Amino acid sequence: MTTSDSVDPVVVIDKDGVRLTVEDAVATVTLTNPAKRNAQSPALWRALTEAGRSLPGTVRVVVLRGEGKSFSAGLDRQAFTPEGFDGEPSFLDLARGDGAEMDAVIAEYQEAFTWWRRSDIVSIAAVQGHAIGAGFQLALACDLRVVAEDVQFAMRETSLGLVPDLTGTHPLVSLVGYARALEICATGRFVHAAEAERIGLANLAVPADELDSAVRDLSAALLSAPRDAVIETKALLQGVTGRSYEEQRVAERAAQGRRLRDLAGLGD
Repeated sequence: MTTSDSVDPVVVIDKDGVRLTVEDAVATVTLTNPAKRNAQSPALWRALTEAGRSLPGTVRVVVLRGEGKSFSAGLDRQAFTPEGFDGEPSFLDLARGDGAEMDAVIAEYQEAFTWWRRSDIVSIAAVQGHAIGAGFQLALACDLRVVAEDVQFAMRETSLGLVPDLTGTHPLVSLVGYARALEICATGRFVHAAEAERIGLANLAVPADELDSAVRDLSAALLSAPRDAVIETKALLQGVTGRSYEEQRVAERAAQGRRLRDLAGLGD
């Protein structure tokens, strides 16, 4: 039901297989090429990077979803053809080039996968169907994952003689541990919904027809807490792996001090 306080979603970006809409404190980034199972390309990655840079400051939650039956089937195989994509250097030409140039190009591609963990937002991947290779890594780029029961995660890069290079290795190891991550990557096997939830890849697995409502409920729960407290808590948790137990205690005290001063109206 529409209320007088509701705000229609505003379309901020709609290009190269990516659409960004904003409704109050929630932004939705949608992959919009279901005919190709939302296969990814450099143009799509640039559009994702632009989406991150275009978020209004009022946004607190970002939902990432894919149209159609699949979240994303991974890299468009056209990348490995001699002609590549129109207006883009082919991956084969890139491989023949200078190592520093290749490093710079991959770093640019990675930017599409890095902004989802910014401390001022919480990102949720709503994943159905195939999430393979680059699609798996894009889901891993988000803070949280809600998956449909038909989800199929797979890291196929190693099977193709490549490595996962779109920032997915760090969150994968953090979520499931080194041994499980190695096994998933080296075998390229599918991880389905029940296992994904059991090993920590998914926060929640639901029937496909309940995916959107589950993500809405999670978004609402995240928005129910004061924004600054969520930001401080996220930063604390993100820093755990780089701190000792004692260093984390110090960080907790400092963060709590900031919150108490803010609540008391004393600022910093």
